[in-house]
Amino acid sequence: MKLSEELQARGLIENMTHAELEEKLNQGGLKFYVGFDPTADSLHVGQLALFNLMGILQKAGHEPLGLAGGATGMIGDPGGKSAERNLLSPEQIAANIQGIVSQINLFLKGSTEVVNNADWLGKFSYIEFLRDVGKHFSVNQMVTRDSIKSRLEGNGISYTEFSYMLLQAYDFYELNQSRGVTLQVGGSDQWGNIVSGIDLSRRMGGADPLYGLTMPLITKSDGSKFGKSEKGTIWLSAEKTSPYAFYQFFLRQADEDVIRFLKVFTEVPLAEIEDLAQATLKEPHLRKAQQRLAAEVTGRVHGPEQLAKAIQASKVLFGAAIENLDDPTLSEIFAHIPGSRIKKATLEQGWSLIDALVETGACASKGQARKLIEQGGTYVNNQPQGSLEYRLTLENLASETYLVLRTGKKNYRLVEVV
Repeated sequence: MKLSEELQARGLIENMTHAELEEKLNQGGLKFYVGFDPTADSLHVGQLALFNLMGILQKAGHEPLGLAGGATGMIGDPGGKSAERNLLSPEQIAANIQGIVSQINLFLKGSTEVVNNADWLGKFSYIEFLRDVGKHFSVNQMVTRDSIKSRLEGNGISYTEFSYMLLQAYDFYELNQSRGVTLQVGGSDQWGNIVSGIDLSRRMGGADPLYGLTMPLITKSDGSKFGKSEKGTIWLSAEKTSPYAFYQFFLRQADEDVIRFLKVFTEVPLAEIEDLAQATLKEPHLRKAQQRLAAEVTGRVHGPEQLAKAIQASKVLFGAAIENLDDPTLSEIFAHIPGSRIKKATLEQGWSLIDALVETGACASKGQARKLIEQGGTYVNNQPQGSLEYRLTLENLASETYLVLRTGKKNYRLVEVV
């Protein structure tokens, strides 16, 4: 299968500026760039498809370049927004860029060059930019772009954000002149900006043609945007979204969505994805496609060790042994079950299992606790404990400060040692 055919089959192409770009993609050898405005210090899962596309293009022989919007990030892209963005300080933007650059290379081979458009846009005076760049733009044409048109029909747009298109257009011209970039890749909301960059380069005597490729906005089957859970945005940063929560987010995707998400978020071969589609139809309860999706993306973003921990943690509620997990993961797993606290000294002295079951509310009385223990219905960190004389100690900690008691199949209690 040719590269262009694979990208179409994966649903990674929405628009191309030139018909001949399809063949150029198949030939390899293009230098392309993807820009990102540093509005946060981490990428989120809504951007995964774009960076997955970068990786596929690179493997097919194209050369990627990342562009950090150190200058444009101070303005704010109006695309996809119904109101003005909050303006960030230069210090915050610099910190955000530092956080994001390391994440880009999770999807690419080697160390991809990332440039900052503040290096060239910051050198312009206002008058110089209006004279040398602004004169090439028609306001009549700018207001027809979707990103601008939607804002004019809604809450309006400031001159600041209206000017964003000029700045991004100049980026394409600059990268072509200084680094030989001939292709810009972006989301569907970037179409107007990409086309403006191509037009500007031609008007300024730059390379012609330059090319643009956009991919569709990734949505769920119900039409909602992909990338958020009940608790908010799912980030690539482990500090913002734990590997366990990240894994669970993908594991919970609906059958109606999972095959499409495997295509756009991973490089899993299309033949294997088709097999998973058939498995989803025949045995949906096994959730094989969801497990493949969650494992592939989590492993790529957080590495094999964190993936293994996330898989282990996901099995805990089904009776797997609770071991080698950390406090944040355990607290997430058992966020909705009753919890209690005990002093560390209690475990140092030895805490009777019978007392523990009663004091945590797992059992209503010591008599009930004794009966459950004798019947084999009592578990510490999902390991059965059948001795009436058993005493909990610091060795029973499942993580830094937690241990877990269970009676029966699903009656859990999370105990924090303080």
